[in-house]
Amino acid sequence: MYRDEGMKRRELIGAIARAGAGIGVFSIIPASALGRGQKPPPSNRITIGCIGMGGMGSGNMQAFLDQPDTQVVAVCDVDQEHLKNAQNTVHQRYGDRGCSAYKDFRDLLARTDLDVLSLATPDHWHAVPAVMALEAGLDVYGEKPISHCLMEGRAMADAQKRYGRIWQTGSWQRSQSHFRYACELVRNGRIGKVTRIEVGLPTGSPCGPTQFKDPPPQLDYDFWIGPSRWMPYCDQRTHWHWRWQLDFGGGQMMDWIGHHGDIAHWGMGWDHTGPEEIEGTGEYPDHGIWDAATTYYFVARYRGGVEMHVANGGNRNVRSGTRWIGEDGRWVWVDRGGLEASSPDILNERIGPDEVQLFRSPGHHREFLDCVRSRRQTITPAETAHRSASIGHLGQIAMLLGRKLRWNPTTETFAGDPTATRMLSTPMRAPWRL
Repeated sequence: MYRDEGMKRRELIGAIARAGAGIGVFSIIPASALGRGQKPPPSNRITIGCIGMGGMGSGNMQAFLDQPDTQVVAVCDVDQEHLKNAQNTVHQRYGDRGCSAYKDFRDLLARTDLDVLSLATPDHWHAVPAVMALEAGLDVYGEKPISHCLMEGRAMADAQKRYGRIWQTGSWQRSQSHFRYACELVRNGRIGKVTRIEVGLPTGSPCGPTQFKDPPPQLDYDFWIGPSRWMPYCDQRTHWHWRWQLDFGGGQMMDWIGHHGDIAHWGMGWDHTGPEEIEGTGEYPDHGIWDAATTYYFVARYRGGVEMHVANGGNRNVRSGTRWIGEDGRWVWVDRGGLEASSPDILNERIGPDEVQLFRSPGHHREFLDCVRSRRQTITPAETAHRSASIGHLGQIAMLLGRKLRWNPTTETFAGDPTATRMLSTPMRAPWRL
């Protein structure tokens, strides 16, 4: 347990170990428990509990298992198959059966031996466990987008600050060298003054016929629904497919805004602000249970007149990835597949020692763990993630209402628009609340 308030416990463990040396205890303690080889002793390991053991949850857990100074001690999921698979993975890695399994995340958070929470639930289940974990003194690695609605993101960002914890969002593109270099080129004026930004995200799809039925016995469906409104179960509702339903996610647009929209903000130094005006249109399915926009286009205007155009790839000629365009037509584009510029010479530019040099990450999960130890803020803290997600939340509201919205990014309020204001938050089903 590495949490600072756990120091007395670590000192006690050390004292017991030293006392045990005189009575022959070392002969039965595994070498890994003593920190021999590459793994530190238990008193210096970062203990981790994982909530949400589906796709990203299992991937993040695996990343933490691969780090030499961590110990995954607990996993949690409302699907017993996901839960069992995750627990078995941990047991196989450590060669023991020391990882506890929970269906209710509150039981996991009640443990006193945790340092870190890895949170990878559906979007509608981000805010409640995140705020509870921060209040309990845990540092959090949380998936993007940080929130299901804008005000939940504000609550999480405020909680991180209030309780003085470390937060890393799963916007891992900031830990990739070519994304960092692209942002450094923009920040250091290699394309001149930026006037337009293009953010291209995936296109969605409607859902075909569904058959409502009883949920499978291994899934606690009522707990899965949680704070959202209750709806009947079908196979296309849960697990990966929750993303395409506005009660649980935000479609491809919200699923990806925390990546390419986040990079757009990073390149402009906008980690603590947002747009002042938003308008756009989206095509929302008129049948089936997947109701998130399949195609979409909105424009977010920032102070100084810079416009960010967000669209599904190819819509209005917006290319997948992030592109910054300068006033003289020079541009830089970056995506997971590479980095391009209007002139090859731009990509040969060296960033000097006196220029803006962004953080060079040792790896997204590794950097988070380093910050847990040093207490330095991560490359994607909650406030940064909230501001990146706010692009999508505001665009979603503008598209659903079909009108231009004026937004104050300082107070995070709409001026004289009670309908839009109500859409900043989502009612929670009892007994859940923030």
